Amino acid sequence: MRVLAGRIAMVAALLVLVGGSSLAASRPEQGKAIAQRWCAACHQVSAEQTTASADAPSFMTIAQMRATPSALVALEGFLADPHPVMPEMSLTRQEIRDLVAYIGSLK
Repeated sequence: MRVLAGRIAMVAALLVLVGGSSLAASRPEQGKAIAQRWCAACHQVSAEQTTASADAPSFMTIAQMRATPSALVALEGFLADPHPVMPEMSLTRQEIRDLVAYIGSLK
C-alpha cells in the first residue's frame, strides 16, 4: 500500500512539474494564512503557535526535510492528493503553491 501511495505521489509531483509549477509565482504570506486555517489544528505552522499534535511534524521540520526545490515540488504533489489522516481541504493549485512556498520559507 505504501509503495502505491509513493508512486501516486511521484506521479502527482511530475504532473505538477510538467504543468509549469513555479515557486516564484507563489505567495508565502498567503500560504501562512492557509496553514493557519487548515493545518494548525495538527501541525505547528509557525514559531508563535503554542499547541499542536505530537503526531504531526511541524512545518519547520518539514521545511528542513524538503530543503531542495525538487523536494518542494514533490510536496506540492503530495498536498494535491493528501493522505487519509489529513482533512479534505480541496485547495487550488495556487493555494498549494502558496502553502509550499510558506513551508519553504521556514528553512
